[in-house]
This record gives sequence, C-alpha cells and structure tokens, in this order.
Amino acid sequence: MPGEPGNKGRTITLVTLIIAGEGIFFLPFVLARVFRPTLLDLFDISNTELGLWFSVYGVVAMISYLLGGPLADRFPSRNLMATALWLTSGGGIIMATVPTNRLMILLYAFWGFTTICLFWAAMIRATREWGGTAFQGRAFGWLEGGRGGVAAILATFAFLLFSRAGNLRMVMLAASLGIFLSGWMVWLFIPRKPPERAGIPISGVMSGVIRLLRIRNTWLLSIIIICAYSGYKITDDFSLFARDVLGFTETSSAGVGTAALWIRALVAILAGYLADRYNRLNVITVGFAFTVMGGILIGFGILEGITWLILLNLAFTSAGIYGVRALYFAVMNEAGIPAALTGTAVGIVSFAGFTPEVFIGPWMGRLLDNSPGVAGHRHVFLLLAAFALSGLVTSLLFNRSARS
Repeated sequence: MPGEPGNKGRTITLVTLIIAGEGIFFLPFVLARVFRPTLLDLFDISNTELGLWFSVYGVVAMISYLLGGPLADRFPSRNLMATALWLTSGGGIIMATVPTNRLMILLYAFWGFTTICLFWAAMIRATREWGGTAFQGRAFGWLEGGRGGVAAILATFAFLLFSRAGNLRMVMLAASLGIFLSGWMVWLFIPRKPPERAGIPISGVMSGVIRLLRIRNTWLLSIIIICAYSGYKITDDFSLFARDVLGFTETSSAGVGTAALWIRALVAILAGYLADRYNRLNVITVGFAFTVMGGILIGFGILEGITWLILLNLAFTSAGIYGVRALYFAVMNEAGIPAALTGTAVGIVSFAGFTPEVFIGPWMGRLLDNSPGVAGHRHVFLLLAAFALSGLVTSLLFNRSARS
C-alpha cells in the first residue's frame, strides 16, 4: 500500500499501540485488579463504594463511546491517543494524594472521558488498519496479548515496588510517569494518517450510523462483547478470592492477579494465530465454553478444598475470558462492517457491549458484601458462568449468520 511503513516501522507502530493501549487503563483498572485489598484499605472504602467508582466511569464511558467513534473516523488516531494519555497521567498524580471518596468519583468520571472518548475507538481503528484484510486475528491478538504482557510487566514491577516500599502511592506516581511517556511514543511512532471520512458532515455521520444499525451482526457482536466484558470485569475478583477463600496473604493474592495478566498475554497471542489459521468465531465459541465450565466448577464448590486444582481452574477460566476478549473486534469483516466506518462501528458496539462498566462493579460488590466469605465469591463465579453461557449461544448465532 502507498505510504505503508516497512516491517520495522510496522513493528514499532504495533509495539506503541500495545504499550499505550494498556498503559492508559493501568490506573483506573489494573491497579484495583492487582491491589484490590490494599486499595480498599488505603482509601477506607467498601467493595460497594469501589464498585461505584467503576459505575461512574462506566456511565461517562457509555456516552464517550458514541462520541468517540465518529471522532476516530474524522481525526488522526495519533492526535487523539496522545492527548488522552497525557490527560490520564495527570489524573494519576491526583490519585496519589489519596483524595476523598467524592473526588475519586469525579476522577473516575474524568478517566471515563479521556480513556474512551479520546482513546478507545482511535486505537481500534489504528489496529484494524495495521492488520489489513489478512491479519485481523493476529493484529487484535497481538494487541490484546501485548497489552496483557505490558499489564503483567507493569503489575510485576508495581508488585515488586510495593513489596519493597509498602507504599501504593509510589506505585501510582510511577504509573503516571509511564503513561505520560507513552503519550510521546504515540506522537512519535503512530503515523499521522487522515481518516477516509475526515471532514464529512454530520448528515454523513448519521447515515453511517443508520447503515450499521441495520446490520444484524452489529447487534450480535454487541451481545458477545457484553458477555465477554462481563467476564473480564469479574476477573477483578480473582485476587480477593485468593485472599478470602484460599487464605493467601495480601502479597500472595496480588501475585495471583499478576499471574492472570501473564495468562492474558500468552492466550491472546495464541488465539490470534489460531483465529487467522482456522476460524475466528470458532475460537471465540471455545473461549466461552472454557469460561462456562470454570465458573460452574467454582460457583458450585465442586473443587472446594483442593487449592492447586482451584488455581488450575482459575488459569483455564482466565484463558477462556482472555481468548474471547482478544478476538471480538477481529470479526468486524465477518460482521460486514465497512473499513471506512470502523470508528463509528466501534462506538456503537462499545456503547452497548461495554455496559458492564456500569453494572458489574456494583453488582459484584453487592454480592461480596451481602454474603461475606466463600458464599459471596461463589455467587460471583455463578454470575460469570451465566454471562459466558449467553455469550456461547450468541457466538453460535453469529457464526451461522456470518456464513449465510
């Protein structure tokens, strides 16, 4: 393609997308996933109050998905992504001061705007362009797997820093610096490619939205993302599960959360290669099946008392969740979504698909607080199984529709 960078340039572009794509979410999400017990103690909040932070983020994110999609089709991805990273890093400095619960709610609302409206659709569009027509599975597999690897590296570094310093505020400041620097990487290494629909009038944007809403697979893809993302959000419970149910220390439970991130890295890359070689939708279906089984085994206490088998089951459950998460944006070609409408399509399916941002956090917090100990965690894993089963059925319907 004219103007397409060589192999070295393409590699640098992909690496930059990966680093930025995970770094921007470290403060709002990865920090709580790995250090949830410590975070609750530091801010003196309950699981339900933490869930409220996520819920406020989710409400702002829902609006931002709809606004950010058309933005990504009208402005260069580089400009949007770099601005988002710089603004998000500033929020991390505020978080490190351990502000009041009210101010943290406002901060999560701010992050809902920076990470989604300015960043999300722009990143997905840049990744789809990088993959072309033949390597969508690998493009999104490497993006998700690479993001998992970056998250694991960042979490491992944060885990070591926390173990040595015993200070979560130091971790927040270090993360803020890294996010700021990743913004400069985006500015330097993401090509400044004007989108095909740059300058299109509002009427053209609306016609694109209507066109996408008429595609049946747009709705099926949204449901798949709802189910998959609900599972992903429930992985936030893994470190707390290790402490409350398995009796691990806070440091060891953080290690369980970190191990899940390494599984994400390996599984997503493998899923991407399998998807391009075989069938992307079949790989998604298998991932949901793994998740259903894992949720049932823990939810009904079938493995109770066998710690090593529970940990193995958590690993397979994580593999199912992360395999699906790696590929749900890789099937836009199968869904019949035109490349020129990538950003708008991402906005639509994300608006519907990421609604778990609003309700999963409070729902999970309520289950854990209302049934302390083993019972609450079992309820969370049964919830995981229910969403995964719904995703399994929907992926089968999507597969049938894509073939017709």
